Amino acid sequence: MAQPITDCAAFLGEAKNAIENADRIKKSCSQLNLEEKQLERQLEAEKKAVEDEISLTIKKRQEEITASYDKEIGKEQDRLKKAKGKREKAKNQGMKERIAEETAPLYDHNREMRIKMKSLFQKERVPSFCRSTWYYALYMPRSLKEVGILFLAVLIFFAALPWGIYLLIQESARQTWMLIVIYLMDILLFGGLYLWIANRTKVEYIETIRKGRQIRDMIHTNHKKIRSIAKTIRKDRNEAIYNLEKFDDEIAKITQEIKELTTKKQEALTTFHTVTQTIISDEITSNSKIKIQEMEESHQRVEQKLKEKERELKTLSLEITDKYEIYLGKEFMQLDKLNELSRIIRMGQASNLTEAIAQYKSGNIR
Repeated sequence: MAQPITDCAAFLGEAKNAIENADRIKKSCSQLNLEEKQLERQLEAEKKAVEDEISLTIKKRQEEITASYDKEIGKEQDRLKKAKGKREKAKNQGMKERIAEETAPLYDHNREMRIKMKSLFQKERVPSFCRSTWYYALYMPRSLKEVGILFLAVLIFFAALPWGIYLLIQESARQTWMLIVIYLMDILLFGGLYLWIANRTKVEYIETIRKGRQIRDMIHTNHKKIRSIAKTIRKDRNEAIYNLEKFDDEIAKITQEIKELTTKKQEALTTFHTVTQTIISDEITSNSKIKIQEMEESHQRVEQKLKEKERELKTLSLEITDKYEIYLGKEFMQLDKLNELSRIIRMGQASNLTEAIAQYKSGNIR
């Protein structure tokens, strides 16, 4: 229960002391709060540094393990690649030899046919160029290749060549009749040459040229058989005849070594993650344990002091409210105003607090 104030000057002096104490405690709380936050930041930074060191060390060690095994696996993969290359080379060589062996009779037959055709043409005194592919393509085409040559020849001599000659004429001097003349001259020249060669060869030696046609057809048929045999051999999946066992054994051995290295790599990484990683983490943590403990203790001490000061300030604040503010009001719980009220009392301008407050508010202060 509130008691009447008998000594106003003493009461105001006590109020000033209480507020001054509260201000000192507030400043102390502010300093302790700053110190506590600074220590907390330093502590978190130290813990973060430890975590980063653990993370970087683990990452580095893991990368070193992976790199070491990958290097060895890479060497074995290079060996495997070389072994497969040797096997493929041996297989290709075997196929070539098999193709050469199985097509040898056809090649021999073709050589005999060419010799026979050459002898026949020499015996009948037929010009040697009449045995060529170009001649048969122009005068007696049969295969797709020969038809293609005939079409190309017609395109060049009776289309491209006259058109090209026409383009060589100066553009301002070009006339349509010039193009017609060029085409007519081209037809007369090359067409006449074509007919002249036909009359001197095909007409005169028709039987020999027909026999040559038959021989060329037989050679062409043999070439088709050769291509068919080569294609069949290349598509044949049976590789036993090429004696590739030593290559297959080497490939299997290297493949097994790669498999074992891969398994060891996985085991090493598993051991690292389950055991070594924990050991590394514990070692790094242990190195910083004392420092972190000291920092935590310092932080706790400051934190505890701050809590004590805050409790002290809370108790004092409640005491000021209960003991002084109920008489003076919150408005006058300031040192300058309390000093002014004390002066009014000392000067005898008021006999109690209510009069002093009224005097202060009225502004009638002397």
